[in-house]
Amino acid sequence: MPDLSHGVDAAAVNDLRSAVMRLGRRLKHQRVDESLSPTEMSVLGTLARCGQATPGELARREHVQPPSMTRIVALLESKGLVRLEPHPDDRRQKVVTQTEEAEAVLEQSRRKRNAFLARLAAELDEDEWAKLREAAPVLEKLAHL
Repeated sequence: MPDLSHGVDAAAVNDLRSAVMRLGRRLKHQRVDESLSPTEMSVLGTLARCGQATPGELARREHVQPPSMTRIVALLESKGLVRLEPHPDDRRQKVVTQTEEAEAVLEQSRRKRNAFLARLAAELDEDEWAKLREAAPVLEKLAHL
């Protein structure tokens, strides 16, 4: 791990943070359904990646408080994007599962965002594109640490 206490790579860390945040904001604006908040889309993405989960598990994964997740799940349920089912082992709990409609919304969103990134990547030279492809797994790892 880089030793940031002595200023090593502090400028690179700052540049990386800034670039990732700007690109993330631009990607967030590439939405297919303006009625869904970025948080709601994030919850749907988590369900797509991880499968069904309890509201508490979703709250931990999304770094929000359980009452907030309860509201988010209720909104998604009212939009027909998730359904609540009985927990198989704990009758006090519910399990959140995405619907086919949610899968379609996520697929449309992925296509739109991928097309946006492809347009940006087309402006890079071969060396820049190769470096970016090599960096993708490292960025993915950072995203999940």
